[in-house]
Amino acid sequence: MKKKGSVVQLDRISDFGSEGWGFESSLGIDILEMDAASKTGIDDVRELIENSKYSPTSAKYKIFIIDEVHMLSKQAFNGLLKTLEEPPPSLKFILATTEVRKIPVTILSRCQRFDLKRVSVDKLCDHLKDISKKENGKISDDSIRLIARTSEGSVRDAISLLDRSLISQSIS
Repeated sequence: MKKKGSVVQLDRISDFGSEGWGFESSLGIDILEMDAASKTGIDDVRELIENSKYSPTSAKYKIFIIDEVHMLSKQAFNGLLKTLEEPPPSLKFILATTEVRKIPVTILSRCQRFDLKRVSVDKLCDHLKDISKKENGKISDDSIRLIARTSEGSVRDAISLLDRSLISQSIS
């Protein structure tokens, strides 16, 4: 783990805590997700802020993931601002969006930004072949390439299409 000012860079997943991210263990209680597409108001953010006062249970950090953050109301963004400015040392936020231009500048200026890029068709094909092999799926290379091209660089979409293909294959 490296520290640059107030930014902590995790070099290994084990830097997060003794059990990694904890999705498979009890550390998952220190990782909270809020879907801002359905919870857009100030009351939802107040609840999140209230939860931020508590220390992590099993990990070094409590992680709040706010998905579709651009959907928050102006009041909700204003409510979140103070916590983003002065978060407790053990609290980290991950703000996820596909429409960064809809996030107020006051919020963006307090964030470290990572723009994720689409994955190439070749890399997607390799990944899908690996998954198919692990799942004992029988799918042609042409079908995998079609799935990779159709997903337009989205790993999630590609895996979803592969999953549906493998399921329909097992039903027939």
